[in-house]
Amino acid sequence: MNKTKLAGIISLLFMTPAWAIVPFTVKDIRVEGIQRTEAGTVFSYLPVKVGETMNDEQAAVAIRALYGTGFFKDVRLEVEQGVLIVLVKERPSIASIQVNGVKDFPKDQLKDNMKYAGLAESRIFDKGALEKATQELKRQYVARGKYGVTINTKVSELERNRVGIVFDVVEGEVSKIKQINIVGNKIYPESDLLDLMKLSTPDWMSWFSKNDQYSKQKLSADMEAMRSFYMDSGYLEFNINSTQISITPDKKDIYITININEGAKYTVTKVSVSGNTLIPKEEIEKLIKIKSGDSYSRKALSETSKVVGERLAAEGYAFANVNAIPNLNKETHEVSFNLVIDPGQRVYIRRINIAGNTKTRDEVIRREFRQVEGAWFDVEKIKKSKQRADRLDYFSEVSVETPQVQGTADQMDVNVAVKEKSTGSFTVGAGVNSGEGLVFSGGVSQANLFGSGNHLSTQLNTSKINQNVSVSYTNPYYTDEGMSRGFDVYKRNVNATNIAISQYTSSTLGGGIRFGVPIQEDQSISFGLSAENTNIGLTALSPVRYINYVNTFGASNTTVLGTLGWGRDTRDSAIYTTQGTVQHAYMEVALPVMDMRYYKLNYDHQWFYPLSTNWTLMTNGMAGVGGGYGGKQMPFFKNFYAGGTGSVRGYQANSLGPRDATNLALGGTRRVVGSMELMTPIPGIKDKSVRLSAFLDAGAVYGPGDLPGSSGIRASTGAAVTWLSPMGPLKFSFGVPLNGQPQDMLQKFQFTLGSMF
Repeated sequence: MNKTKLAGIISLLFMTPAWAIVPFTVKDIRVEGIQRTEAGTVFSYLPVKVGETMNDEQAAVAIRALYGTGFFKDVRLEVEQGVLIVLVKERPSIASIQVNGVKDFPKDQLKDNMKYAGLAESRIFDKGALEKATQELKRQYVARGKYGVTINTKVSELERNRVGIVFDVVEGEVSKIKQINIVGNKIYPESDLLDLMKLSTPDWMSWFSKNDQYSKQKLSADMEAMRSFYMDSGYLEFNINSTQISITPDKKDIYITININEGAKYTVTKVSVSGNTLIPKEEIEKLIKIKSGDSYSRKALSETSKVVGERLAAEGYAFANVNAIPNLNKETHEVSFNLVIDPGQRVYIRRINIAGNTKTRDEVIRREFRQVEGAWFDVEKIKKSKQRADRLDYFSEVSVETPQVQGTADQMDVNVAVKEKSTGSFTVGAGVNSGEGLVFSGGVSQANLFGSGNHLSTQLNTSKINQNVSVSYTNPYYTDEGMSRGFDVYKRNVNATNIAISQYTSSTLGGGIRFGVPIQEDQSISFGLSAENTNIGLTALSPVRYINYVNTFGASNTTVLGTLGWGRDTRDSAIYTTQGTVQHAYMEVALPVMDMRYYKLNYDHQWFYPLSTNWTLMTNGMAGVGGGYGGKQMPFFKNFYAGGTGSVRGYQANSLGPRDATNLALGGTRRVVGSMELMTPIPGIKDKSVRLSAFLDAGAVYGPGDLPGSSGIRASTGAAVTWLSPMGPLKFSFGVPLNGQPQDMLQKFQFTLGSMF
């Protein structure tokens, strides 16, 4: 048999002409050596067909194409009496991938990551993909601080041209930062600079924070924090010259050295304004945060550029440029700035686009927007629009972007992206104490009925204390101007013989109508009218004052109630509040057309203040006073109570204030409650819906004839966790009374659970 070898490897085709073949006519094509690959796949890469002429250039193209598929590790072409023979040797397929010694990562997760590197069972084996997967696995361990990790790979040949791959991993110990040295500091001691950094040597919290494990990203953030500290303190020429990272031969200890140049402290001599300001320069100058004689501060300068830009944006100049050009005097260490203002072209809003609202109707979101289509761009109106959409509390996220319309210089769109959350809820409240064990209450509500923004609430409570059935319906936009209207129907049965207040039972049936009217952007007033009938039941253990009330005014009373309220909400967000206030004032009066004559006044005030990026201070105050008029007294079942969740934690619910002879709470005609809470996201958890807080609560209830020792301020302190979970709000608190009295009823652990649908 006489065969002519056309090519063995690609390089042979580019050698001397002695290797060139004489073109021939292909009588047939035969493929040999394939096991998994279809013959048609090979034919598709050949540049000739039967009956055509084959030459050396076409042979080179065919070999390169077949190698390029990655299916073959050897390709040869031969000719036998005009028959083109394609001889291939397939790469093996991967039969199995086994990972041994891994504890830090789930093995399934590692295999999924290997797929991105091209390494997976049933795929063609590629040594390059194996090396890439090995390096990626090492990178993941290094990211966790395990620099001493060793990874050995074994490739075993199996039958049917397959291989098995085994990764043997020795994870080793986490490398810890042994020492951080700062070189070149003269003004500030090293200890102060180290306090600016998140990276640190091991301490008692390192097991949780992992800050003793080196990370390039963390070091970059620390360098920026140090740079900001110096430049906000006047050191305009501060520079970080270099950073050196070294690790000991045993891969256990890491040493970090940071070389800095502090430079001189600069004083600002002048800040001038130039350019086309469009608004009076005097107004611009009032916005400048850095004045003559101040130490240089990059933060103050950046804030100046920001507020000036926002002021111009409020006039529709969305693309205004405010550049602070410095003029340094290095001999006197003084600097002056010229704020050059270029307002650009005035911009108007072409379209407001809303996305992500799978349930909530567009109109429900649009009616909260203060920026309208066709109007000039106003950054404050856009911020206010986002805040109002946040406060709807229908969404877990609300984001607003303002991209420029392509092909135009004076148009922008407002793109609103929302993420719906469950607005229907089934809530469960619970408390634990040694006397009663668990006490439950519940309710069902839908805050966004059929996506209309209307609120429907049906309370169903069948605990041993309260049996409530109520239906409330509210339309927040009864009129286009934002006037709301709501209806309430309720039946409440209270059995106070099982709780910490004085014993009685009551059954109330009532209903009413209410309205709300916006008077300013963040303020509204409300008013309503309702009627209710209450029947009182007493027991042999009921206190004398309850018996006297029933003997004087009867066991059955009908009341017509008039209500008037005022509210103000300036929170930056109802989803994750960091600043702003919430205020409510509310008055309830029994009108002199039926049996009862009484009034109740309430005032609540919440204040949020951002102490830093992650820390928020919240203060809360509540005050209430009530009494009778026209010769009658305020009904005892309308009394104020305090203690428990939402009041003074650490004390049993409703247990503070005046007591009867059996040491049960009577309630009172005056109440004052205050709390201070320091809130922060839980370290290590990126989800801001989970907050950890430390609190200080105090409160008291007062009434006529207080028993000695039963009234007066009670205080508590403790910690709480709040989670706005997909199932609803979950709140846990542990409160320790600070000045509890022997007769006080304590309940240190309290929680409220919710379930969303």
